Amino acid sequence: MEALRSYLENMFANLPNTPEVQRAKSELFQMMEDKYTSLIEEGKKENEAVGIVISEFGNLSEIADTLGIQNFVGQSFNVNRRRVSHEEAHQYVLDRSRHSFMIGLGVLLCILSPITAMISDVIAPGNLGDVIGISTFFGLIAAAIAIFIYSGSKMKMWDFLKKVPCSIDYQTADELYKEQKLNQSTKTAHLIIGILLCMLWLIPMAILDVLPAGSFITEALAPSIMFIMVGIGVMLIIFSSGKDSAYTTLLSLNDKNTVSGNYESTGSGSVTYSNETVATIMSVYWPTVRCIYLIWSFLTFDWYKTWIIWPLAIIIHKVIKANYSMEAKKI
Repeated sequence: MEALRSYLENMFANLPNTPEVQRAKSELFQMMEDKYTSLIEEGKKENEAVGIVISEFGNLSEIADTLGIQNFVGQSFNVNRRRVSHEEAHQYVLDRSRHSFMIGLGVLLCILSPITAMISDVIAPGNLGDVIGISTFFGLIAAAIAIFIYSGSKMKMWDFLKKVPCSIDYQTADELYKEQKLNQSTKTAHLIIGILLCMLWLIPMAILDVLPAGSFITEALAPSIMFIMVGIGVMLIIFSSGKDSAYTTLLSLNDKNTVSGNYESTGSGSVTYSNETVATIMSVYWPTVRCIYLIWSFLTFDWYKTWIIWPLAIIIHKVIKANYSMEAKKI
């Protein structure tokens, strides 16, 4: 049945996304599905049944009158779009995932940079400790900057996705959507662990606080554990959205004004908003919430309080979606 759906998508690829065309597409698929089921019941093999259905319904110009779309067939309503191949799409997902990991690693190094200064100041007080601390501090910052530059340069090859009209075929879109759904559990796990690490650094600090006091514990070990937990947590939060963002970018390439761009039948779950201002705000909603959370948390170190941002953000998101979202068009 997927073969028929894919063939149908290609048949209607360049037709406008109008109610007439959508109705015709739905009717044709129902006709193809009924014929396919009938052939299977007669004992035909799957490949044979698909071939017969395509030979009977596969020429859109021959059945355009029957479907009532004769005015649309034979005309091209699609602009020139660069087709992103199946291989390119999966390579982009891989590269974007690596990019988010590299960015997270760079941020981790920046957060860890003060640790060596604190430790060296306790272990080797004086000029030697200062030299070691300052050298490693700037060394880690330099390494982080190098990672940012290298990772950014590697992603330059994908700038065309934002600058040039592009599209992906139905099979690739459907496959990417299923992969995105499978990735949700991994994304959620990384996000939860990252947030927990950012919140629970107080636990080892409290444990160390009851141990016999010592300069190494109070001045080096305790704050080092805090920086390590927060650094790894922030890294996981950044990394958690990398692959998912790649899937979202690819699945939004197609022009929504054409039938080829209407992949809601795969369950893409895309949300459109009736107000352009709201749509613009919602496009950066979650990254903004994440930034506010991290900035507030690092400025106040009240991690046990700042988590309240997330349930409030979810409630606000649902309210906006309920009032301004438009139901996605179904095929």
